[in-house]
Amino acid sequence: MNKKLKVTARQICIFSMLGTIMFLSKLVLEFLPNIHMLGMLTMVYTLVYRKKALIPIYIYVFLNGLYAGFSLWWVPYLYIFSVLWLVTMLLPKKMPLRAQITVYPVVCALHGLLFGVLYSPFQALIMRLTVKQTLAWIAAGFFPFDVIHAIGNFLFGMLIVPLVKLLTLLESKTAIKN
Repeated sequence: MNKKLKVTARQICIFSMLGTIMFLSKLVLEFLPNIHMLGMLTMVYTLVYRKKALIPIYIYVFLNGLYAGFSLWWVPYLYIFSVLWLVTMLLPKKMPLRAQITVYPVVCALHGLLFGVLYSPFQALIMRLTVKQTLAWIAAGFFPFDVIHAIGNFLFGMLIVPLVKLLTLLESKTAIKN
């Protein structure tokens, strides 16, 4: 097995906690429509843990289904967060700080803005919607839901850079002790 992809017992514990933090952050902010920390946390975990970030992301997805029920609404969650993970993975690793503080919140906001679009292929398939009906479904949810989602993601996205620095620092301090 590739050493970089090996997951240690310590990482399993950390990733379990990070996935749980995602889930709890959603519950705490559930009273606000489409405003949560999920996009920000997805990007933070991806920037710090790269490929392994999929572990806490999918722990969150599983916990969300376990809590709210593994129903049809849940199925798109199996791919929606991996889209943000992939876009984040494709961003340059050594991006200048000035670019990071702009790019990260914008990418996070775009994910929120496009959430309905990303959700729509499954919705169209399950409901047997035509292209016209699918576009109408996307348009109906765009304002206010996707716009509010984008604004919330942008605001939380401004925390990405400091949280990446903090998590990287914590990881480096732990690596020194081990």
